[in-house]
Amino acid sequence: MIRRMEELITAQNLTKVYHLYDRPLDRIKETFHPFHKKYHRDFYALRDVSFKANRGDIIGIIGKNGAGKSTLLQIITGVLSPTSGAVSVRGKVAALLELGAGFNPDLSGIENVFFQSSLMGYSNDEVQKRLDGILNFADIGDFIHQPVKTYSSGMFVRLAFAVAINVDPDILIIDEALSVGDFRFRQKCIRTMNDFIVNGKTVLFVSHDSTSIAEFCNKAIWLMDGTIYDFGDPKYICNNYLSFMSYGMLSYASSSSKHLSSAHNKISNINSGDWADVSGCDSFGDRFAEITRVNFFSVDSGKSIRAFDGGCRVVFAVEITVNKTINNAIVGFHMNDPKGNGILGINTDVYGKNIGTLFSGTKVVVEFEFDFPILKAAQYSFSPAIAEGSMSDHIQHHWVHDAYLIQVTRAEPAAKLGHYLVLERDKVSIRRSDCS
Repeated sequence: MIRRMEELITAQNLTKVYHLYDRPLDRIKETFHPFHKKYHRDFYALRDVSFKANRGDIIGIIGKNGAGKSTLLQIITGVLSPTSGAVSVRGKVAALLELGAGFNPDLSGIENVFFQSSLMGYSNDEVQKRLDGILNFADIGDFIHQPVKTYSSGMFVRLAFAVAINVDPDILIIDEALSVGDFRFRQKCIRTMNDFIVNGKTVLFVSHDSTSIAEFCNKAIWLMDGTIYDFGDPKYICNNYLSFMSYGMLSYASSSSKHLSSAHNKISNINSGDWADVSGCDSFGDRFAEITRVNFFSVDSGKSIRAFDGGCRVVFAVEITVNKTINNAIVGFHMNDPKGNGILGINTDVYGKNIGTLFSGTKVVVEFEFDFPILKAAQYSFSPAIAEGSMSDHIQHHWVHDAYLIQVTRAEPAAKLGHYLVLERDKVSIRRSDCS
């Protein structure tokens, strides 16, 4: 018997409409007009939004300011009511919404711990049992006895997150709250969220940081002008969002590449003559120049590489078809780890290499030769791009997401350390000095 996945959040056709008036007096006129004349215009903060979140889902919500992200979370948590539609939430919810939500500024920190926990349905006895964990996690010292209105934004979010994570909710909702914390506290929160996820909890996570969405989430929602523009694979959605926000363009995707896998990266034989065709990859740009193929090979062997240990001299080659003459071309690439984090980037502008004018109707190859680092055993991807101008002011002609995939097979010493970047043993000197 197949067990049906447990749905903790079900949103159906959520719509939130606000009435906007040009003048305060118009509201009064509309209220008392004998023929109910309309003086307002409708603003749709949300329009017909539907989705489901199952137990264990980590759903990232991304979108520009004003897209409706906070409104959606406020409806799910019960802070706002929808104009139409319905939302069903099963289980206890802990939420970090905008700074200040749910806390009384005149109460002390410890009083707010009990106050906030009571709003989530916990008794004083239950909170008392969790109090030491909350205070240790927040780590704000004697300020816990001071009114919250005296707190800095960082101290506030420490306390709010400590309460949310320590009351053991079924659903955790975070609205960009961690962006105000210091680095060490954010890392502490990330470690705690990872434990939270391992234990099968459900997380809704709003962020402008597409890397965090791609790293943490198994699903992503892209909100645009109050509607769901896309919902699905986080990596695909974040790539598309990046291209849209940076250049006002959406990625061109083949029918098979929306939920990206390594299937597009086909190389028939391992030698320097074999190139990877990028036509099946997600990409964006005005196509005044197009990246058609890429290759990655060892300098020593001259053979293409799909799996290797790293630590050798390599070349990443990019083949470009020029459709319009380009005077100030920038060609480069990003290399990403399995979570989508950029760990290496090289381009002609940053390294001061002028590749000259690229003439319309020609085809060119730009090669990047470098020492490949020792990395943790995992799959990595290369995303090449060609633009025109400078790093601070340029036009993107073609950016190809995940054009070439490689498998780093080296297990030592990266496997023991658990790090992505590891130095060669003979390049590391370790000394001991005894102090009297």
